[in-house]
Amino acid sequence: MSLFALTAHELQEKLKTREITAVELLEDVYRRVDSAEPAVQAYISLHQEKALAQAEAADDRLAAGSAAVGTGIPTAIKDNISVAGVRNTCGSQILADYVPPYNATVAEKLLAAGVSVIGKTNMDEFAMGSSTENSGFHVTRNPWDLSKVPGGSSGGSAAAVAAGEAVWALGSDTGGSIRQPAALCGIVGLKPTYGLVSRYGLVAFASSLDQIGPLTKDVTDCALLLQIIAGHDHLDSSSVVRDVPDYLAFLRNSVQGLRVGVPKEYFGEGLNSEVRSAVEKAIAQYEDLGAEVVEVSLPHTEYALSTYYLIAPAEASSNLARYDGVRYGYRDREAKDTVSMFMQTRGQGFGAEVKRRIMLGTYALSAGYYDAYYKKAQSVRTLIRQDFDQAFAQCDVIISPTTPTTAFAIGEKAAEPMEMYLSDIYTVTVNLAGLPGISVPCGLDSKGMPIGLQLIGRHFAEGQLLQAAYAYEQAAGSHLLRAPLEVKANG
Repeated sequence: MSLFALTAHELQEKLKTREITAVELLEDVYRRVDSAEPAVQAYISLHQEKALAQAEAADDRLAAGSAAVGTGIPTAIKDNISVAGVRNTCGSQILADYVPPYNATVAEKLLAAGVSVIGKTNMDEFAMGSSTENSGFHVTRNPWDLSKVPGGSSGGSAAAVAAGEAVWALGSDTGGSIRQPAALCGIVGLKPTYGLVSRYGLVAFASSLDQIGPLTKDVTDCALLLQIIAGHDHLDSSSVVRDVPDYLAFLRNSVQGLRVGVPKEYFGEGLNSEVRSAVEKAIAQYEDLGAEVVEVSLPHTEYALSTYYLIAPAEASSNLARYDGVRYGYRDREAKDTVSMFMQTRGQGFGAEVKRRIMLGTYALSAGYYDAYYKKAQSVRTLIRQDFDQAFAQCDVIISPTTPTTAFAIGEKAAEPMEMYLSDIYTVTVNLAGLPGISVPCGLDSKGMPIGLQLIGRHFAEGQLLQAAYAYEQAAGSHLLRAPLEVKANG
């Protein structure tokens, strides 16, 4: 039996009944990592000794009957989320040797639950990218087709789950960086409402947009993992004080009478015909389940990418100013003076995409241009949020494609930043409005590559979002899709 292929909730039952031990499960997953990782390259670092100690502790808890949700589950964490004593590179050479002395709040919660942390996953440098080609270490490959990208920036986490190299994983989402790779890798990815999950210990890209969330094999696992990491944190000033509901309980609810909004702006030019067909089939599935489908409008959608690519780089320009070679991270040791040291450290330590966005953001914030660019973008952001408010007066959830195409070939868009940015055209609005969004698989294209269906909910309506996603998943059988990755066992 291949334990690595099972979901967390299936494994949880086997662990509780002592059919398997946490150590046996971890060893099975690491065997899969040994065989698949040379092809997929989902990880930046692996922590087998630490994970084994965590699995042994989990077995003690299981034997004592004191296990929590997640106890003994092998977990991958994106390499911009701090785990004490473990390298946290953010996919960048400028932080190649940085080891944080503290845990991110989400890591603290996972460790308290008793998970085993397998390792830290590859990512686009500082979460800036949609393909994981911008990593300062290596390119991660899509387990469905090794010549294709896994999406980004949480491509390592998505690929690890899709390949069976982790049971579930954490990623971060600034403009689609959980949902887009989830769609391209045929798994489930949830970007929570801004403020639901603590950002403490997440290395900042764009502070008003970033959120940590789950990447899982099915919606049930997504609900379980969200249950562990959600909740107020006094260490994060943007964390919202509110009770966390039982997300699993929502999965029992029918979608009979649920109003599903279809935004006409998300089905226009640039949408691949096979993706459109799959999403339209999913919409019909909701009607069969008793949901009411209504057309809604999000009229400022056409300005979303421009708005995002002013706000996010502006915040990145400010956040990344700290990487100057003085306080921590890489320093050019050959510089003759302080100014040269700043310039050479940042020039050598940052990759091309990070430099591009720092320059764009610095320009947008500069004297004489602030009002014309950054301030105007914030005004449009308000209009985008108002669009959603008006749409949700007519519906309960909004449905759309997650991405305009399926996974593209490695290198295909590397030289065309605008082509790459268009991969996030349906996801950036959710971050700009601070809403929750989930991507679930909704079939395969003619080349056998996964297609993602996006559902968007009201603020803090993750329960209803999971309810809608689960109903579709169970009816369509999308949770049974697995990447056909063939690898040779070592030895």
